[in-house]
Amino acid sequence: MSVKRRRSPSPHRRARAAGGGLRDILVDAAVALIARKGPQGFSLREVARRARVSEAAPYWHFADREALLAAAAERGFVEMAKGMMEIWSRPAEPAERFRALGVGYVRFALAHPSYLRVMFGSEVPDKAMHPALQEAGGRTFGLLVEAITECQAAGRVRRGDPQALAVAAWSIVHGLAALLVDGKLKDHAASPAAAERLARTVTDLFMLGLTPRP
Repeated sequence: MSVKRRRSPSPHRRARAAGGGLRDILVDAAVALIARKGPQGFSLREVARRARVSEAAPYWHFADREALLAAAAERGFVEMAKGMMEIWSRPAEPAERFRALGVGYVRFALAHPSYLRVMFGSEVPDKAMHPALQEAGGRTFGLLVEAITECQAAGRVRRGDPQALAVAAWSIVHGLAALLVDGKLKDHAASPAAAERLARTVTDLFMLGLTPRP
């Protein structure tokens, strides 16, 4: 009878783990499993198996499965913020920058549906229990508030609480992104380019509603 030998970790993976990168390796594995099974469909044991580490290894960095999912969500917000900052770095009129942020959100969602599902899913019900995640989410939301404030200063958006307006903007664009990620708008956006055009239309309509009235 032959004995199936477990494949040992690659030298690169061992080096990352030895150098303090085990946490990142585990988050990588979790994100990959979310892509395959959804946020609910895997265990820490499966994460360890995919990462090719011992079953005890996840507990060196994460108290439980929720803590690992919170780390994946935190990374999603960090990556989203990077994309927003890249848009922010380009010279643009405030309203056009705001539109670009809306399109960028949809683009991020389509490129990283696993992040989107765990960032806003119910698997981490109380973000306040995970300070790093709460901070990352707040920082990302703050960029949107800043964009609204900039548009108000330029006279392109009506007066009002910029945080309330940012919540409305986020809700609308996120709703579109979630529908696209879940395949509910295939008849309206059959390609990434069509999805971006739809995102521009939705953002333009929202901006029209924010236009100051005489």
